[in-house]
Amino acid sequence: MAFPSYPVTGLWTLSLLTLLAASVQSNFIVFDDDPMQPVTQDETVSVGGTVTLTCRVAESDNSSLQWSNTAQQTLYFGEKRALRDNRIQLHRSTGTELSITIGDIQLSDEGEYTCSIFTMPVRTARATVTVLGVPGKPQISGYEDAVQEGGKVTLTCTSSGSKPPAKLHWYRDQEELTGRPDVVESNPGEPTYTVISELTLTVGRSDDNALIACAVDHPSLAPGDKGSEQRIRVLFTPDVTIQPESDLPREGGKFHLQCIANGNPEPISYLWQKKDGELPPLAKVDGSVLRFEMLNKSDNGMYLCQADNGIGKVQGQYTLLVQDGPDNIADPTAMSTSSGVDHAVIGGVVAVIVFILLCLLIVLGRYLIRHKGTYLTHEAKGSDDAPDADTAIINAEGGHSGAEDKKEYFI
Repeated sequence: MAFPSYPVTGLWTLSLLTLLAASVQSNFIVFDDDPMQPVTQDETVSVGGTVTLTCRVAESDNSSLQWSNTAQQTLYFGEKRALRDNRIQLHRSTGTELSITIGDIQLSDEGEYTCSIFTMPVRTARATVTVLGVPGKPQISGYEDAVQEGGKVTLTCTSSGSKPPAKLHWYRDQEELTGRPDVVESNPGEPTYTVISELTLTVGRSDDNALIACAVDHPSLAPGDKGSEQRIRVLFTPDVTIQPESDLPREGGKFHLQCIANGNPEPISYLWQKKDGELPPLAKVDGSVLRFEMLNKSDNGMYLCQADNGIGKVQGQYTLLVQDGPDNIADPTAMSTSSGVDHAVIGGVVAVIVFILLCLLIVLGRYLIRHKGTYLTHEAKGSDDAPDADTAIINAEGGHSGAEDKKEYFI
């Protein structure tokens, strides 16, 4: 059997960027009732990737399979290379299959490829290769210098070389922002596109040092593969607070107040004042610090610190209340000792008084008992000398008669 001759051409020209990873999507064509009908499948690949074209038949009659490109140039006839293009290699060749690979795919490789089997009649099948144009790294423009708080900044993100057109997304510290709708422009002389997106922000002090990112979304890329970042600076007036050295300033001691101001840029000057009066004579200003060499209660009052960073002037305030010094504070230990001594003295006096009273009671009791015994003895004195009972009675009666002459004294 005679076969038609096919022209052989050189290497195709490379035209666009190389892709990092290839992705392949397929649409399968199933066998029909003819076992000699070739079967192929469509392929999708990114620029720079490799595509495999496979042609199969259900049965073989020893006829050769052939792959042709979009210009109908024969690539392989069975195991024989027909086109001198080193990107095209034989993958597998059997009686029922012919598979080839095309590496370093370019946009110009996109199109319809044909698989043929030279039977009577000749049978063919087609496979469409879709080539994705890989978008370039996005570029952010529009930011030149720091923006004052409350101002606006407009950023522009541009990415070229995508096919189909890419989509652009804006982020601030992982939070997605909404920009203007993408503008898509065709690249002259190429089947690719340039995509442009704009983002306008009204900035505040919380945006200072924020990272604004532009990321590309495209079928040829994995999420997050390509993006650019722009850090922005915001100018704002300082926040001012006054920090005391301690919460209990004591009379006669040293003390200082620290003026803490945070702004962008940093404050360049500080102004200390005392409300409704002048600063105390012993108070010294040392930049952001106000020092008191020796506190006095006359130093009491409200102190003001004004910080200036060139963007604005902001004032903070602190009320100073001087506490009594160590010499004017009673010693609780001494008070406790004095109180203990007083209690001891009182206790001693009470004990002495109780002891004296007890002694007086004992003496008085013994005296009363002794004088009562003497009285009874005089009453019975007449009966002691009587020889018998009758005489004792008579003596006793006689004794009563003379009782009026007796004088008895009791103390």
